[in-house]
Amino acid sequence: MTDFPYFHVDAFADRPFTGNQAAVMPLDAWLDDAVLQAIGEENNFAETAFYIPDASGEADYELRWFTPAVEIRLCGHATLASGHIVLTQNPNMDRVTFRTRLAGVLEVRREVDGYAVALPAIATDPADVREMSAAMGGKPLSMRRNPDHYNLFRYATADEVLALKPDMKALAAFGDDSFTATAPGTDTDIVSRVFVPGAGVDEDSVTGSAHAVLTPYWAAELSRDSFTAYQASARGGYLGCRLEGDRAWLSGKCVTVVKGTFSLR
Repeated sequence: MTDFPYFHVDAFADRPFTGNQAAVMPLDAWLDDAVLQAIGEENNFAETAFYIPDASGEADYELRWFTPAVEIRLCGHATLASGHIVLTQNPNMDRVTFRTRLAGVLEVRREVDGYAVALPAIATDPADVREMSAAMGGKPLSMRRNPDHYNLFRYATADEVLALKPDMKALAAFGDDSFTATAPGTDTDIVSRVFVPGAGVDEDSVTGSAHAVLTPYWAAELSRDSFTAYQASARGGYLGCRLEGDRAWLSGKCVTVVKGTFSLR
């Protein structure tokens, strides 16, 4: 039997049972991909993050993320959770960097009230995606898309976003695309909900990668580089969003709710 460190972290959360859950598992070296995927399925969180020391010298660690169904290209909340574990274990460090396979080098920094994670700012363009819109429901004012599987639907009000009941089977037929519904917020500048049924996550709790899409979009709409956001899932979570060049900085807190070992025979 081999035991591995295991952490269950609520990310973008200031108390347990809110924000988005991530399993974080530091490793000395990569396990077989099939084993990593099986662990992701066993944990059954939106993402399980694995990291190892980075031998390339480009970053402190190499980082990968797995849903219960697939390895994904970018995950913000599990990156924030991984940074939280590293920085908690290393109080002398103010920042940590992670080299990823498809999203470049990502960074997590300490902030006065939590952490901030830097993700690539993901631009979208107007798109005619009527079949996707029909599956989302409601009457979006506009539809936008990035070729890397990100779809953005702008609605007039937060109530419209909250009332959506997407056809998950129809959305899943488009593959592992991410579908984000957004509108001006009530107690925050913006509100959103995010659906990724093709990757095994019908509705995500608090999605960093979606806010990497929302940050450049709403920075342009609001004519300012920073704003507050709320993702209106059942668990819910608050984020600060800031656009700096080609980076979307997302701020929030993390809470470790489980520390233990994951055992493989």
